[in-house]
Amino acid sequence: MTKKITVLLVDDHGLVRRGFRRMLEDEPDMQVVGEAGDGEEAIRLAHELRPQVVVMDCALPKTNGLDATRQILKDLPETAVLMLSMHSESTWVRQAIEAGAKGYILKNAMNLELGLAVRRVANGETIFDPQVEQHSMLRGERSSGLTPRELEVLQMIVDGKSNKEIATALELSANTVAVHRANIMNALGIHKTAELVVYAIRAGLVNVP
Repeated sequence: MTKKITVLLVDDHGLVRRGFRRMLEDEPDMQVVGEAGDGEEAIRLAHELRPQVVVMDCALPKTNGLDATRQILKDLPETAVLMLSMHSESTWVRQAIEAGAKGYILKNAMNLELGLAVRRVANGETIFDPQVEQHSMLRGERSSGLTPRELEVLQMIVDGKSNKEIATALELSANTVAVHRANIMNALGIHKTAELVVYAIRAGLVNVP
């Protein structure tokens, strides 16, 4: 018998939680092992039950979904968090990614395929709601905050080039490149190179061979 994907459901609305539970229990390869109504309870139950996937609402009482995600993944890095939200704005999506979520889907989407999303994050994939990608996250809005030169510098950072190498390639001073790097990080709200690289790739801001 195939081992079932274990899921912890987190939402502060009991009716919504029950609806999601029914959706997941209709899936033959899934088992809902627990439910939580706030962030603190989510953290406690995640440690206790060690589910493969936590379906996490963004807006929660006591501890919000983003902070709860960080806490859970700090101690249980093997757990995949699928974020459910009413918000399609890019700032929410970016914060969810930075917190470590593997997926971000809109809970009010008419064609919400929760089972499919859970299955994909359980398999190590990342999944983002098409509405989120179209309207906020990929290309467009996020890259519009960066100048063409900054996007050029960002591409080279992702390629693993140092400030000195970028300066030589673009015929700039190393100081100018350092300023560009700082501006890029400030524009995207990211302060570590590794996070910047991951974000740039996921958000489609650079070309990956």
